[in-house]
Amino acid sequence: MIRPIQPIIPVKKLFVITTLAFSLFCHPLLAAVVEYHIQLRNHLFFPSQITIPANKKVKLVIDNQDNTPEEFDSFSLNRDKVIFANNKASIFIGPLEPGKYDFFGEYNPNTARGTVIVEHQKQESPDVN
Repeated sequence: MIRPIQPIIPVKKLFVITTLAFSLFCHPLLAAVVEYHIQLRNHLFFPSQITIPANKKVKLVIDNQDNTPEEFDSFSLNRDKVIFANNKASIFIGPLEPGKYDFFGEYNPNTARGTVIVEHQKQESPDVN
């Protein structure tokens, strides 16, 4: 009679170990990314300037409200993406060093212009009164 081979680690223990390892090491990867919303209307970005925290990954959500497509383009952010008419697109940027990063609409570069300003987050000092 042939006996089945027993696993070295029982399946239930393996599941618990895997779940624990995932929750400890992958939890930071699942943290919510902050979203910044930009509208494109009449070939202009609103707001044309946004300020984001340094050394953090963020998500830009661009809502093209025009009846024509536009290409979000930025050499300093190393990003470009076509946003179809009356559609939204998401672009992840960062983590970035403090500074100014320009972007523009490639199809309307004279009007569709904007800047991402990256700053260190100011920490509030405790009230000493």
